[in-house]
Amino acid sequence: MSQASQTGGPGFSLSPRALLAGYRRAALFLVPYRWRLLWILLTGVAATSFGLAQPYISKLLIDEALLRRDFHALLVVSLLMVGATLGNFALNIFSSYQYVRVSALVLFDMRVALYRHLQSLSPRFWARSRLGDVVSRINNDISEVQRISADSLLSVLSNVVFLAGSAAIMASLNLRLFLLSMAVLPFSLWSLQYYQRRLARRVKLVRERGADIGSFLLETLVGFRMVAAASAEKREVERFRARNQSFLDALLSMQLTAFLSGAVPGALLTLCTAVLFLYGGRQVIEGRLTVGSLVALMAYHARLLSPVQNLMSLYSNLVSGGVSLARVWELFDTPAEVVERPGAPPWRSARGEIVLDAVSFGYNGARVLDELSFRVAPGAICAIVGPSGIGKSTLADLLVRFYDPDRGAILLDGRDLRDLRLEDLRRHVMLVDQAPYLFHATVRENIAYARPEATSEEIVAAARAASIHQRILALPEGYESVVAERGQTFSAGERQRLALARALLADPKVLVLDEPTSALDEENERAIAETLSTALAGRTAIVITHRPSLARIAHQVVTLGGVPEPRAVAAGGRDL
Repeated sequence: MSQASQTGGPGFSLSPRALLAGYRRAALFLVPYRWRLLWILLTGVAATSFGLAQPYISKLLIDEALLRRDFHALLVVSLLMVGATLGNFALNIFSSYQYVRVSALVLFDMRVALYRHLQSLSPRFWARSRLGDVVSRINNDISEVQRISADSLLSVLSNVVFLAGSAAIMASLNLRLFLLSMAVLPFSLWSLQYYQRRLARRVKLVRERGADIGSFLLETLVGFRMVAAASAEKREVERFRARNQSFLDALLSMQLTAFLSGAVPGALLTLCTAVLFLYGGRQVIEGRLTVGSLVALMAYHARLLSPVQNLMSLYSNLVSGGVSLARVWELFDTPAEVVERPGAPPWRSARGEIVLDAVSFGYNGARVLDELSFRVAPGAICAIVGPSGIGKSTLADLLVRFYDPDRGAILLDGRDLRDLRLEDLRRHVMLVDQAPYLFHATVRENIAYARPEATSEEIVAAARAASIHQRILALPEGYESVVAERGQTFSAGERQRLALARALLADPKVLVLDEPTSALDEENERAIAETLSTALAGRTAIVITHRPSLARIAHQVVTLGGVPEPRAVAAGGRDL
């Protein structure tokens, strides 16, 4: 992700058209719930209708019951008021509860879709992205959209219905008083537009400062050993304080602007109330308006302020949600570099032949692999050797399609990897990274991650094959022991062996090992080399290494760099 996309730079727009486009795009997630939403909206309209009737019932109470001293009319009006109140209460509870439930489901679908999309992005994306910013978008920004949708969007329909109904009833009671109450609205709407433009910029700034804090915490907490070793705790606290202060300044500026965007229009509408009292009271004194009508008009006017202010503040909320949606859509719009070919058929079994045909690949225009060609026979162990930075780990990423070659092709049993479904490819070809990742889960769950249905006997057998079984038994709870964050329960070499056990349990036809013994001493390395020669029997293995003991167990060695063209040679030095 470019810096521009992270900070809302060039191409980041908060115009009304862009906001509308963002919400229209989000509406696609509503489609599976459209009938439930329709029922909820109809219920909300019914609840609003009950609330709309209450001021008019007050008119009937005064004019038809109290002033005429009619007890029967008083009883009927009282029953009407009770019915309208209970109906409004019950329907509001039902519609609000159901709407929050549906909105949560919709936003969960959006979060899942974004999570799946992020899983499809290549390591190149993650190398140039701040993890804290990505986490902030998938967690905080989508949560903000959910908050707004749950708190505000349902009120659009009810407020509009109440506003239109109130206007119609007020106009029927007294047209002049109605027009007077409406006269201030244009000025209120102008002030809202004035402040919302400023609010959009301040909301975006708050999002960016919040993401800065998240990124800082991830970096410094993950690297706490380095911070402690350099005695940099005080310096990092000051940096944290500075970022918090920037966030606080942005937050206070946003809150002040948000307050003014609602308070100024509201104050204008409230001032109109005094004028209505004066003019309406005079008409009552002159006998041109009944007391009940004035009371109903003032009740509608008082309630008119609420939907108008809600609709005004709703726009501010929509702007805030639009900022969050724009940040989410930026992630959705990041194209996946590796995609499945449409209509790729399933592939159940593989022999394990690997062929690289004139493969070239580079980063940002810098060539890493150039016209690389070699073949690994099914069941053979191939060692990839060469100096650091020559492209050995890049080759591992290409074999599991974290990237695609710029030119040339990689074939598995004669099939271009780009013609295979990713699920099938990564079932047949598995990568064990140089620095493997362990989850904060039990040892058993970590080993069985690729095959959660594996039996205890199979898990133990894989651990034995990776020479990690005895170390696991030494833990307080054995295979049920929980691995600490980032695998700190184990040394770097033990983490490598656990990852190897995980791969062996998955039983791929092709196993790609990227420096599988880089963290081991010579004695453990020799033990692993002997174990691998047995454990890898019957499967193709690509072993990326700079250790001689691993190269010795290989059936062939491919040397990258140092020669005009990479070539395959036998372990004993014969050309293949």
